[in-house]
Amino acid sequence: MKKLFKIIISVTLVLALIITGSSYAFAKQEMTEEEIDARVEEILNTMSYKERVAQMLYVFAPIGKAKAEQEKYQYGGYLLFADFFKSNTKKNVKKVVKNWQKASKVNMLIGVDEEGGTVVRVSKFKQYRKTPFKAPKDVYKNGGYAAVEKDAHKRAKLLKSLGINTNFAPVADVAYKKGNYIYNRSFSTNYKKVSKFVKCTVNAYNEDNLVSIMKHFPGYGGNGNTHTYVIKDTRSLETFESRDLKPFAAGIKNGAPMILVNHDIVRCIDKKNTASLSKKVHKYLRKNMGFDGVIITDALGMSGVTKKVSNNGEAAVLAVLAGNDMLCTPYGKTSRNAIYKALKSGRISKEQINNSVRRILKMKLKYGIIR
Repeated sequence: MKKLFKIIISVTLVLALIITGSSYAFAKQEMTEEEIDARVEEILNTMSYKERVAQMLYVFAPIGKAKAEQEKYQYGGYLLFADFFKSNTKKNVKKVVKNWQKASKVNMLIGVDEEGGTVVRVSKFKQYRKTPFKAPKDVYKNGGYAAVEKDAHKRAKLLKSLGINTNFAPVADVAYKKGNYIYNRSFSTNYKKVSKFVKCTVNAYNEDNLVSIMKHFPGYGGNGNTHTYVIKDTRSLETFESRDLKPFAAGIKNGAPMILVNHDIVRCIDKKNTASLSKKVHKYLRKNMGFDGVIITDALGMSGVTKKVSNNGEAAVLAVLAGNDMLCTPYGKTSRNAIYKALKSGRISKEQINNSVRRILKMKLKYGIIR
């Protein structure tokens, strides 16, 4: 009887794990690539072209009216900042996010910048965590890469407990020296160390079913801040390929689902356009680096873009034409209307919109964000 009881308990536990396990694990175990692709087409065919365009927008969440706007526009994602968490509780954040998802025909990406160190949106407030997450390089000093990976798991657990399914991290930039704009956020000035950090973080997030957004392609390096300035990057392609692109390659190899493109003008690839608006940069990322996931812009309200393209709607159109699948933007309605107008006029093709939405839906399916 005891043996039979143990068998029953074991079977019950296994069934419980299958039922309550991550949706991504379920997708990997139960759905073939062909079945995922078929499901993508099934969902795509239920969406109007306005909804398809909106699916490409990762909008700064319009707090106070976010649910109403999502019911109306059906955006692909909402990005949250510290102000949303500051005077909130864990319970209420979870409730609000759940209501946004209920308003969505296709569940949203809900994201934050929780890098650790100088950029923390959630853990800086004690109601979510006793102490803010440390910078990964500081975590490494006290425990090596094992500690870095463990810390990434902790971040994923906190975010997912709030209904947040995306982290705008890891930072794959390789700073050149102390004093560089990206130095405090960069893991190291050694590309090999940054590559290993990226690998650890991407793997941890994938295990925990959290979408990671590797940034800021093709790497800030020693450049200034595109939140404020238009930056012209003068590095050679050889320098990029022998150093700065290595961590991004490591992330791609280990299954990073999303890559964020920065606003530097990378002269060795495109002398005219910011990377975020450059067809040549996106072609390089797809063809030369073999990335087939979702490409997203850095925020389109940053000066690196607005000082080059002052019309916010036109910037959104150019971002799509460059090859971005998603646009990180504070201008949700403006971006949607401009892209849809360009689609109707034939300036943007239906094929391009559909291919981007397919990538987004496929990712959402794989990470269990949609069924």
